[in-house]
Amino acid sequence: MQSTKNHDDRIAQMTFASVYPHYVTKVEKKGRSKAELHQVIQWLTGYDELMVQQQIEDQSTFLQFFEQANLNPQAHLITGVICGYRVEEIENPLTQQARYLDKLVDELAKGRKMEKILRTG
Repeated sequence: MQSTKNHDDRIAQMTFASVYPHYVTKVEKKGRSKAELHQVIQWLTGYDELMVQQQIEDQSTFLQFFEQANLNPQAHLITGVICGYRVEEIENPLTQQARYLDKLVDELAKGRKMEKILRTG
């Protein structure tokens, strides 16, 4: 994907705290739990629930959030379209990581089985 510098910069400066409530709302509205959301976040980033809360309290930008994360080595297995872009074709690493998270949240909300979301089965 050819994204613009403006688009990539906007994602880098967006705070995780500003997006997190939307993730919670999206998954809960579809009958999934906050605990499942945290399981997905932990799989991708290595952050446990306390670390996620700390990122929220610190008002970490997505740049900071992903710089401090321990990205799952299987993250490259996340494929498909999110926000009109194929995640595997996104060239900017930070934008791609943010879209990985969006894609996992989307899969959770759509009722996909956890082992499929976590690329284990």
